[in-house]
Amino acid sequence: MEGLVPIAIWTVLAVTGLSLVAIGLFGIRSMMQGKINPVTMVLTMIPIALLGVLGLVMESWAEAAIMAVLISLGLTAGALLLSGVRGLFG
Repeated sequence: MEGLVPIAIWTVLAVTGLSLVAIGLFGIRSMMQGKINPVTMVLTMIPIALLGVLGLVMESWAEAAIMAVLISLGLTAGALLLSGVRGLFG
């Protein structure tokens, strides 16, 4: 059973990596075909880029992931607040 755990972990990591590559490729294909707005794709990539930058700057990747989630949550809340205020007065 102990020998099976590392194999299972590497399998999960490989499948996760392949799915991320597939998501990226299909996103690029959809953007090339004009199905999505490029601004939407850039906004979707902000948390991933934030995690990458924070991961390289901070001491551990776990702390970087937590900070990236908190910053993304704050940015999302700010965007919703601004959207609501704009809808209220516009």
